Amino acid sequence: MTARLQRARPGSPELQALVDELAERLGRSVAVDDPLVRMVCTSRHFGDEDPVRIGTLLQGRADNAAIRHVLAQGVTRWSRAGFIDGRDDLGLLPRYVVPLRERGHLLGLLVVVVPEKTLAEHETRAIARAADAMAAQMYGEHIATDTRKADERDLVLELVGTDVAARTSARRRGRELGLLGAAEHVLVTVVQLSCATELGRQSEVALWGALEGFRQTRSARGLVAIGKERATLLQLRDRPPGPDEVAAQSARILDELRTFLGPSADPVIGVGGRHPGLDDAWTSYEQALVAARAARRLPALKSVGDWELLGELTVLLQLPEHVLNTSLVPKALRTLTEAHGGDRLRDTLRCFLEHGGSIPRTAGTLGIHRTSLYYRLRQIREITGLDLDDGANRLTLHLGLRVGELLAPGDDAAA
Repeated sequence: MTARLQRARPGSPELQALVDELAERLGRSVAVDDPLVRMVCTSRHFGDEDPVRIGTLLQGRADNAAIRHVLAQGVTRWSRAGFIDGRDDLGLLPRYVVPLRERGHLLGLLVVVVPEKTLAEHETRAIARAADAMAAQMYGEHIATDTRKADERDLVLELVGTDVAARTSARRRGRELGLLGAAEHVLVTVVQLSCATELGRQSEVALWGALEGFRQTRSARGLVAIGKERATLLQLRDRPPGPDEVAAQSARILDELRTFLGPSADPVIGVGGRHPGLDDAWTSYEQALVAARAARRLPALKSVGDWELLGELTVLLQLPEHVLNTSLVPKALRTLTEAHGGDRLRDTLRCFLEHGGSIPRTAGTLGIHRTSLYYRLRQIREITGLDLDDGANRLTLHLGLRVGELLAPGDDAAA
């Protein structure tokens, strides 16, 4: 499932000609980047190249540290051209950046290397004229690309939707178009951004940039559906991926999104179950949504939830939001938490239940003597009024502890 850091698609010959013409007129290195600061077109050098530019030419994109620096200047929100500062530690000279916009869409960034950080009036006029021409050229190409993405999005959403007839039709259409093969296994991954983000179009661009590298790898073929706050990656494979492969893919996606977007985006990933055929893509999708909910509610998951690793939490996480609150925590467990030393006793109870009631293993994990463990368990029985040798009591308390793990600060009110 390995995928390299994704480059932008190369620009058209027409766009390349505009870049070369401007560079020759200025006698300066010129490039056009996409909104994620990935190189689309570039001119020849004019003795002003720096390590970032050379590295970008070799790799097709700057490294993530340089991209973060440029995006941190707010260039994707600029309404007019301006300079960005250089960074000696990154090997980056100052640049003059022009946002390339057409009809409200940010199509890319025109970047001119300007070590002295000053331009003559005739240079800024030439750059402005070239920027207008580049934006017009890129807009036509953008429309065609957006149409293809929309078709792919619609196909994915039908494949994972609840309408059986629509799913059947989508599978047939996808195979006729050559977008779907006869792979034996399917996996759906959902990426969600925080509702607090206000990045709009930039978030859609970032989601596409983070996922497109996984549409075609050595071991998987995929389709992507992008929305403003959610993206769906549907992958077909000859064999189900192992946990390490899934974890590596998720880590790469998160790293890319954290490069392209600010902290407010707060992305989480939900990975669905591995299923034997495309007919079950909708099941993997529903499971991915549950796993994403787990990733949002459980900090220990570090923003990635995998359905197949969540155990009994998959049942609890399918409860409606308004139901998932402290009213689901058994009264006996709440009494234990409120008692003196309640945190220690609750942790002891959790360890005891997770080790199947084994005294030796529980004592060993907690690093205490068995006598101390017996004393704590006696305290728990007295406070809760429950016999821990009773299987039903153990199940009730264990589920209560699991519910407590899922509760966010705002879930305190009882239903």
